[in-house]
Amino acid sequence: MHFLPNERTALFIDGANLYSASRNLGFDVDYRNLLEFFRSKAHLLRAYYYSAVLETDEYSPLKPLTDWLAYNGYTLVTKPAKEYTDATGRRRVKGSMDIELAIDMLELADKLDHAVLFSGDSDFRRLVEAVQRRGVRVSVVSSIRTSPPMIADELRRQADAFVELAEIAPQFTRRQVEPRAPRSVATPRQTPAEPFADSSHDAA
Repeated sequence: MHFLPNERTALFIDGANLYSASRNLGFDVDYRNLLEFFRSKAHLLRAYYYSAVLETDEYSPLKPLTDWLAYNGYTLVTKPAKEYTDATGRRRVKGSMDIELAIDMLELADKLDHAVLFSGDSDFRRLVEAVQRRGVRVSVVSSIRTSPPMIADELRRQADAFVELAEIAPQFTRRQVEPRAPRSVATPRQTPAEPFADSSHDAA
């Protein structure tokens, strides 16, 4: 990943998307090392982490992660997720942070030289284009090595640079895990960095 000297940079991390990509590639993210990696490369102004949180009386596996992020250099942006049962009787969690991420990136654009987006969602193509028009360089971190690829072609084409997550992962890998099992096979939740392992997470 290429950075210019003293380049004002911000990270915009779609939490569910990064989790899915890392699980499919077979590793856990060490968020402390991720932050240090980017701080060593650029003048990092902000590191935003976006996640919809299911508000129930039950213990949430996401809470240890979000609590840690909030106290360790990340700007945490959350909102309540919605839980519902689909036509097959499966428990589903629905929560998209696209609008929140887009607003923050647009508001900060005038103070940035470089925005780093951790997501492969095609819905962000127009956001990237709008920020580029303000003179901001945009790198997108996702993966084409997953099956299917995590990044949409249109987002990859729009970005100034595409960064393959698998190539920079050794800089902030906490531990190797088994690549995500097929959806029909339950994947046991191992750590707080795996908050979505027990339920399907739809970004809609």
